[in-house]
Amino acid sequence: MDYFKPVLVLALVVLAFYSFGSRGDWRTASRASAGLAPDPAQTREAVLQVYGADAWGWRGWFAIHTWVAVKRKNEDHYLIYDVIGWRGYNGQKVTGVRRDIPDRYWYGAKPTLLKTHQGPAAEALIEAVDAAARSYPWPREYQAFPGPNSNTFVAWIARQVPELELELPFSAIGSGFVEQAD
Repeated sequence: MDYFKPVLVLALVVLAFYSFGSRGDWRTASRASAGLAPDPAQTREAVLQVYGADAWGWRGWFAIHTWVAVKRKNEDHYLIYDVIGWRGYNGQKVTGVRRDIPDRYWYGAKPTLLKTHQGPAAEALIEAVDAAARSYPWPREYQAFPGPNSNTFVAWIARQVPELELELPFSAIGSGFVEQAD
């Protein structure tokens, strides 16, 4: 009978993680714009923004997922630079550079703007960010903890481009992996 209490506690913890930790089914979770980024059709100047949103599921209780969005001067779209672990399941690179909505909800979690640069300041940074992203040393590796992960990727970019003046929050778990690589 003494073994019953620990099993019950464990079962309740697992149930709590799964019932309260996610925002529903990831396939139907919102991926809409949060309305934080300047509209590229209205904004001709360059824009560089760094976003973070609660990680999917129970991980979101203590960790965020980060990404970088850029729009070059006079372009009508944003490019997103990110790392997504499930890309690696099929042998693909986990890093990605693609046209997308810059301030998209991260599977139901509203993003927070962590850093923004606009105009000539952004123009000067975009090429350096692109070069840093493309020189990321772990393009096919992903590990939620301790890294490399999405936060390691953004921390790598920030380290290569100190002019970004980006400090990731404590909840950007994996951002310290960059220092471990030195």
